[in-house]
Amino acid sequence: MILRVAWRILTHEKGRSALATAGIFIAILLVFIELGFFIAVPQGGLLIYGKMRFDLLLTSRAYVYQAQSGEFPRVRLYQAQASPGVARVAPIYFGAARWLNRAGGQRSDIFVIGIRPADRVFAVPDIERQRAVLDRPDTVLVDSATRPSFGPLTAGQPIEIGGRPMTIGGQYALGTGFLGLGVALVSEQNFFRLFAQRPASAVNLGLVELKPGVAPQRAAAELRGMLPDDTNILTRAALENREVAYWTTRTSTGLIFGSGLVVAFIVGIMVLYQTLSTQISRQLPEFATLKAIGYTDAALAGIVTALSLLIVVVAFVPALGAALAVYALIRSETLLPVSLSAGRFAAVFAIALAMSVASAFLSLGTLRRADPADVF
Repeated sequence: MILRVAWRILTHEKGRSALATAGIFIAILLVFIELGFFIAVPQGGLLIYGKMRFDLLLTSRAYVYQAQSGEFPRVRLYQAQASPGVARVAPIYFGAARWLNRAGGQRSDIFVIGIRPADRVFAVPDIERQRAVLDRPDTVLVDSATRPSFGPLTAGQPIEIGGRPMTIGGQYALGTGFLGLGVALVSEQNFFRLFAQRPASAVNLGLVELKPGVAPQRAAAELRGMLPDDTNILTRAALENREVAYWTTRTSTGLIFGSGLVVAFIVGIMVLYQTLSTQISRQLPEFATLKAIGYTDAALAGIVTALSLLIVVVAFVPALGAALAVYALIRSETLLPVSLSAGRFAAVFAIALAMSVASAFLSLGTLRRADPADVF
């Protein structure tokens, strides 16, 4: 009965209800977008790591995030290899250079990753099948997410990186994350041909794979006791926590999108509160009549809460559809891994329900004026 009364109130003045629903639609859509960015940005920072084969990661003490990783002595990898629990180690080299699109003459900044192809660093099928291509002199593989401004990325295409003639050997599908607008993968030998000034005695990252049955936490503790203080040893869990903390607390990401999420939540509450208060005020005699014929204060509060929930549910469905469209646009334009997971769907729905309950609670003050003796 309570739900039926709430539905009659909602459909009594369709124009006002439509405006209220539109306001909540915008608030819920903003929650979807802000939460999507807030979660996707740290995921973008972890995108490359997610496809690397390692149990422990060695980094410099100066490590900030992947594109600002700093360097540490390569000898630390050999020292780590001596640990009984370590199966193998692999060096990773990072560099930045200018890419020349010979077809259009346009220069762009390219992020270059150097690996030893035999190490099988990346769990990416496109890279696995082209390991022999990487071993060719002056040959690169290019991430298919590299921007169109870099020109044609077809195999055999001649290019220049850092003024050195190179050839595109093929493409791979991984994603550039926050490494830049374009990423190229090269062998260790080709990396030092491109960056001749770089000492081979320093690396940017070290990947450590452990022997079967060795616990990462225990192995990390052993390596910390073996290696000097110039090197960090991170498990995957520690790396993820560090990256998420960096992008949400040390950059503007957390402030902008976190604040946007709070603002969207407050806006939704206020829009819904104003709608409910207006509905109650305009239909105060009807509420007083219900009270006169035996409806309790709790029953009237239930009608208001049901009305609030109905508005939120009606607005949630189109907001969900719009959010999916916006997510697709964000993925294509920014390459951020924004998607609608079950957890994100549940989180936004819970926030929408919280808006509903909070606004209904605030509106009960107006409902208390529905006293038959005063109204009539």
